Amino acid sequence: MSEYQLKDREKAILRFVIHQFILTASPVGSRNISKRYDIGLSPASIRNIMADLEDLGFLNHPHTSAGRIPTDKGYRVYVDSLMDPPMLDIKSKQIIKENLSQSSSETEELLKITTSILSDLTNQLAMATYPKFEQAILEKIQIVKLSSTRILVIVTVKTGLIKTITLEIDAEVKEEHISFIQQFLNERLSGLKFSEIRETLKDRIKDYDSESLRPIVRVFIDSVDKIFTDTGNDKAVISGARNILSQPEFEDTGQFQSIIELIENKDVVIHILDNKTKTGDDFNVTIGKELSEEKYSDYSMITKEYKIGDLNGTLGIMGPKRMDYSKIIAAIVYIAEQLSQELTKSR
Repeated sequence: MSEYQLKDREKAILRFVIHQFILTASPVGSRNISKRYDIGLSPASIRNIMADLEDLGFLNHPHTSAGRIPTDKGYRVYVDSLMDPPMLDIKSKQIIKENLSQSSSETEELLKITTSILSDLTNQLAMATYPKFEQAILEKIQIVKLSSTRILVIVTVKTGLIKTITLEIDAEVKEEHISFIQQFLNERLSGLKFSEIRETLKDRIKDYDSESLRPIVRVFIDSVDKIFTDTGNDKAVISGARNILSQPEFEDTGQFQSIIELIENKDVVIHILDNKTKTGDDFNVTIGKELSEEKYSDYSMITKEYKIGDLNGTLGIMGPKRMDYSKIIAAIVYIAEQLSQELTKSR
């Protein structure tokens, strides 16, 4: 049975049960709904509707309680069609703007501040991946001599983001060689996407045949995947362990393990964020078993892209399924917009 087949009374009761469960973290009974919400139904009628919702798979009935709690299916209907429209209060918006505008223009510092704000506002674990460079357009290459056999390559993309890499060369590097190679590479590669450079670098510079400069050209060819790869693929920022562990769900210390593993293993974070993020203006909500990893089936994740020109990264929160979805969606959407503005402004 889909959410569109639910009767109005069933939708109302499901909505109220989830509201109450989000507030109290305790199973919700019919008498609680009857007292708290003026819906013109007796506790007995509400109890019957709750029993129907349980039969349909939208609610669950813990053995140790007379009340009911939402299932993944119930949360999905709630998020898709029953929750309040996402809205962020003016005070929260001011806090976000002030903190981001006063922070450093460095990408890493901005992401740390952003995830900290997001976690404090939501009391969940906040995460961010670095901007993806796959579609980045090269603006220029700078080469700095570090020693007779080592150079520092500074790669700047059109948005102003920079990555650096140190390369070893099997020959002595002379200062005059550096400027020639730098000019040559910029003439051949500037304006191309990283993906294009990786695929065509060898052909683009194969006609450069100066014997004295060949070792430097060779190291660029051999290191093309390192230099022009997606620097954001293996980088993420995570904040808010203390916030999420204060949730009632973690009164049982046995629940700690999966969250601690998540905090310690950023590869898992990046994998989940990349797989659960929609491209474009939409946010994405993934609930319980939708996360596909069994160990995280008691959690939900909300993600939203942020952008710097043609580049994008992902903001996300992860926490117990019993979360204030409307408030958190509003927070993550607004923060992603503000982060995009700050990153663009600082370039």
